[in-house]
Amino acid sequence: MSVVNGNDRVSESDLTLDRLASIGQIAAGIAHEIKNPLTAVKGFLQLLKNETSHKYLDYAYSELENALTTLQNLLHVSKPDLEEEPFDSINLSAELESLLYLFQEKSYQISIEKQFSDTDVRVYGKRNQLKKAFFNLIKNAFEAIPEKGSIVIKHVKANQDLIISISDTGVGIPKEKLSLLGTPFYTSKAEGTGMGVTQVYTAIYEHGGKISVKSEVGKGTVFSIQLPIQYTIQQGVVHLKLSYVENHDFLQFYTNNQETFYELLKSKGQELFQIIQDSEGIDLKIILESARQVVQMLNERNEHGLIMHAKEHGRNWARMNLDLILKLEWIQNLRKLYWDFLFNYYKHVEQSQMEFFELERQVNFNLDSYLKHFASSYSMYKNEVLQSQRESIENLSVPVIPLSDKMAILPVVGTLDTLRAKKLQENVLIKIYQLKIKQLIIDLSGVSYIDMAIVSHLFKIINGVAIQGCKAVITGIRPEITNTVVELGIALHEKVVTMGTLQQAIEEFDK
Repeated sequence: MSVVNGNDRVSESDLTLDRLASIGQIAAGIAHEIKNPLTAVKGFLQLLKNETSHKYLDYAYSELENALTTLQNLLHVSKPDLEEEPFDSINLSAELESLLYLFQEKSYQISIEKQFSDTDVRVYGKRNQLKKAFFNLIKNAFEAIPEKGSIVIKHVKANQDLIISISDTGVGIPKEKLSLLGTPFYTSKAEGTGMGVTQVYTAIYEHGGKISVKSEVGKGTVFSIQLPIQYTIQQGVVHLKLSYVENHDFLQFYTNNQETFYELLKSKGQELFQIIQDSEGIDLKIILESARQVVQMLNERNEHGLIMHAKEHGRNWARMNLDLILKLEWIQNLRKLYWDFLFNYYKHVEQSQMEFFELERQVNFNLDSYLKHFASSYSMYKNEVLQSQRESIENLSVPVIPLSDKMAILPVVGTLDTLRAKKLQENVLIKIYQLKIKQLIIDLSGVSYIDMAIVSHLFKIINGVAIQGCKAVITGIRPEITNTVVELGIALHEKVVTMGTLQQAIEEFDK
């Protein structure tokens, strides 16, 4: 595969590429000498855990997994060509929009400004490798900001290059440390291995790009990525190195290559795994087992099973407060890989055009149905939780506090709108009936705004209170509310008993 106008770019990065090449040689040696023994030790520890339970075995197994993961990460950044991922035409502005959905929960205190232009520009490369690189950069930008701040992401074409910059108002990086960025196991953070930034440098240089970093301690950091947009584009289907046996049907073909399927699926879902790794009750094994069930039902054309699975997992996904976009992207990755497997099977098997269209309709219909029911179940659970929380908040916002067997206080805090006034009326009348209250003090000292409609509702509440044999008095009307009432021409004091403070009302009722 040839790169147009890429030679100058590569020559400027010879030093970095030499360093990464050296890392590759070291990593290959480590893999040969250490990975197999560590995997064997892991297997023995698993057997011991199955026979007897002990916290030290759990610690040892967990730490060993971390060591193997670190080794695997080192292999990925040193020899990315080992990853079975095809080159593709990529719209990075669309991919950045998709990545930002993964950081929604963090974007309340940290503002994100997008300055996207030339959004029709495309680059040619490995989609997931580039997405992972930009995911790591955005993640680092968020982590660099301790509390509140901002992140600016720019996307613009400059001559024959696409420039993407990610700047943050975080803690910054000392000038003397900038040259170490991209070195494995170097990190400016208190925690971390530094492999994320190493992956960024590796991915960008593998695509003939350049990286520049500007940073000032206490003010922030700017990563600028420069990628060439003139590549020789070769588009087509994905040919995979899969085992095929004559006269086997697709189910047998898939079974023979199942391990490869999930290895490829894991490599495509790295961003998702990074997002959810801290979530309780879910890990890589659970996600892959869910994917295995989905593929099995796809193979069996089990539409009802897919629907039931989608409903169950939609609620579980929502219960663990994971973003819906994560699941949608995960299923899209599964869909693409499943079609790659179908192609690599049917290139050995004769199939009519009609049979192909029937297959396409069945597979995509079932997956679309799965996504629909998953999203519906997810939204239904979220709506149930939201409604429950809303009811709890409404109940908390209308607290009738008994002071004695016959007297109670209703403190109203915040903005009193029409909806809340109606809820106030319902709850107060119920509480008066349940507690047999004879005197109710409605304290408005915490109310910041009131209008004619709210005053009307207050009168209704007081009338309802009176009908139930309870005497009401309003206290704590603030000067700004008094001004509003006067400007509206409402003779409030003629229609209801008012007192200056809550203490005055309590003393009056205690007489």
